[in-house]
Amino acid sequence: MGPVHGTTPQLAITTHAGLTSPEAAGRLTEQGPNELVRGERASAWKFLASQFKGAMIWLLLGACAVSAALGEVADAVAIGTILFLNALVGFFQEYRAERAVLALRALSAPRARVLRDGHSVVIPAAEVVCGDMLLLEAGDVVAADGRLREAHALQTVESLLTGESEPVEKQTTPTGPETLLADRLDRVFLGTAVATGRGVAEVEATGMRTEMGKIAGLLAGAGETQTPLQKQLEGVGRTLLYLCLGIVAIVSVVGLVRGMASLDVFLYAVALAVAAVPEGLPAVVTIALALGVQRMAARHAIVRRLASVETLGCATVICTDKTGTLTTGRMEVRDLWGSDRRELLRVAAGCNDAELGMAGAADIGDPTEIALLRAAAARGIRRADIEREAPRRAEAPFDSTRKRMSVLRGEDLLYVKGAPESMLPLCTAGTAGAPAANVEMAERGLRVLAVAVGKGPRERDLSLLGLVGIADPPRPEAVEAIAQARQAGIRTVMITGDHPATALAIAREMGIVRADEDPSIVVHARVTAAEKIEIVRELKRQGEIVAMTGDGVNDAPALREAHIGIAMGRGGTEVTREASDMVLTDDNFATIVAAVEEGRGIHDNIRKTLVYLLTGNTAELALMLAASLLGLPLPLLPLQLLWINLVTDGLPGLALVMDPPLPGVLDRPPRPPAEPMLGRSQWTRILWVGALEAGVVLAVFLGKLGGGDATVARNFAFSTLVFCELFRAFAARSRRFVYWQVGAFTNAHLIAVVALSALAQVSLGHLAFARSLFRIQAMSGADIGLCLALGLIPVTVLELSKLLRAARSAPGSAEAPPSAHAGP
Repeated sequence: MGPVHGTTPQLAITTHAGLTSPEAAGRLTEQGPNELVRGERASAWKFLASQFKGAMIWLLLGACAVSAALGEVADAVAIGTILFLNALVGFFQEYRAERAVLALRALSAPRARVLRDGHSVVIPAAEVVCGDMLLLEAGDVVAADGRLREAHALQTVESLLTGESEPVEKQTTPTGPETLLADRLDRVFLGTAVATGRGVAEVEATGMRTEMGKIAGLLAGAGETQTPLQKQLEGVGRTLLYLCLGIVAIVSVVGLVRGMASLDVFLYAVALAVAAVPEGLPAVVTIALALGVQRMAARHAIVRRLASVETLGCATVICTDKTGTLTTGRMEVRDLWGSDRRELLRVAAGCNDAELGMAGAADIGDPTEIALLRAAAARGIRRADIEREAPRRAEAPFDSTRKRMSVLRGEDLLYVKGAPESMLPLCTAGTAGAPAANVEMAERGLRVLAVAVGKGPRERDLSLLGLVGIADPPRPEAVEAIAQARQAGIRTVMITGDHPATALAIAREMGIVRADEDPSIVVHARVTAAEKIEIVRELKRQGEIVAMTGDGVNDAPALREAHIGIAMGRGGTEVTREASDMVLTDDNFATIVAAVEEGRGIHDNIRKTLVYLLTGNTAELALMLAASLLGLPLPLLPLQLLWINLVTDGLPGLALVMDPPLPGVLDRPPRPPAEPMLGRSQWTRILWVGALEAGVVLAVFLGKLGGGDATVARNFAFSTLVFCELFRAFAARSRRFVYWQVGAFTNAHLIAVVALSALAQVSLGHLAFARSLFRIQAMSGADIGLCLALGLIPVTVLELSKLLRAARSAPGSAEAPPSAHAGP
């Protein structure tokens, strides 16, 4: 063994002249700035225009245009207003989220130290060109891709690019072009950080020609995916569109056969179309998602697209990076083996070139050495005290051949640390049990260091003090979140560029892999950016709803390809944030599970609100169609239908989406991706309850029509239908449990909305402009009481049917509280 030499000298740079200023200026003009091309920023107008998409919106726009063409100005204004307000809500939510993501860029412009005209100068990173000589030292961020010309104990952290959590030791020995990115030890890459040592690299690629630029270019081939909610609502919108066209055709044929005037037939058809369309639905969905966005913002998540909140609710797989997402992103001493652990850490801290930051400053040096200093500091061991008690006289830095580092201190006291296979043969004391302890730590995915002391400058006859196991530890909250996701029927799949043994050890510790499971299904290590995309695509081909998380540039294409991409806001890169649908400002995996819970609650609320709205529309359609087939006058005018849909229907719908999530929403599995928003049970409920309401109102209309005054009959039908739909909102909160079982006062908004809407309906007949606008008459107290009593019929039937169904399912037993598995 060779002697310990003096402290490593400063890096010599005189042998590299670098470019001249004119050469650099010419190359900058030819090659362009050293920047990654950003995607085109959506303007405010594009954000607003994107809100007017979908079959439902186009259907309402058509109804608005037809009403305006017929001179029904009030109808057109009412429909147009609700569409515009709905668009504004979605616009402000998504535009604000985009601005919030831009705010994450508020960082100082990166700079680089290069040789120009034979001198070391600091320039903006954008001005680095091919041929420049980059001067690198600990703490620097590499400004471009380059080949190393000199490397002195140089290590770089490439986790953002490769996913490898540990620093990579660099060398000048050339590697071939077919070498994997993580194994190109003679290269440094844009965006990676220098952990320790010094080096000189000749720039070979800048901007989009760098490895990070190539990964950013993959984003162009990764398409955004339509969310399940968008697909479901598109299906509902198409169904309603076909329904409207069919009803208009039937009514038109019947009217023309009976000899009605063409204009009267058309007006009747328009009234039916208005009755069929739930005008408040777009606003209800937007408000439901916006509320979810606000709740998620309070829980450290910025949602860039409204539908992303609900998408997580039906996720079946969460693909996640390891470093910085499931783990803390910094190395930590996880285990110690040795009889005197304090002395073990004291020597490890003394054989160390890292520096802990003071007063909030960043730590400097190799992450492994920083972890040793932190562990020593936690036990009151300070490097400054070691330097004072036993000053450093000489050192032999770590290199890939010796795999150890030595520091000579004080009176010929030698501190040594390094790989166990390099250290143990040099030790003549303290090695009993060390080989077995080394194997046990390595099998747990720990990076193991041996620490020893000796006398004199030569590394021989050492005494082993013990072993130190170091790793990037799991986030405690992530372990719990993975367990919650498993209980909710969601698989967690680790996709990382890290070493397979390390990835598997972390996966087992976090509960991603259990003893009886095949790890190859849920753990993918040494994965490139292109392979990550293919894994996501394969899961999608299998019918999975995929959420993908990540922080590095190599994660960005897969984030774009997934149904929902989730970026880390603190440690993530700009490219990754731009590719994402959601940004976690706390970089916490547990926030994703909270979003899943929020998403499931939102879907439940949207579904039950949609059932509530379409039941009302079905009642209106059945009433109007029955009157048409029976040759009766219009029981409701188009503007009266709009009042019902937008005010007494839409407002309770908005209150319904504010219902809190049902208890135990994470205890049930994800809904099948192919499951429609409205299945057989929902349509059955819509049809029979709608027919019940229509029957009550038609009976009132026929009874009053016997007096010969169609206006009076219409007046009673109008108020009765309003009260039917308002009171039915209380039963709409659950299809299984009656109102008081789901918590009578857990949704105070609904109580207030129903009360105010009922008061508004009663007031219409007492306001002159309202009587003229809606063509109604004032009603006496007795008449209003009759309409209120009739309006209670549907809700009473619904609640009684729930109690009877519960009694049949559990004869002789009291009604149980809501089940954790109960749907909306």
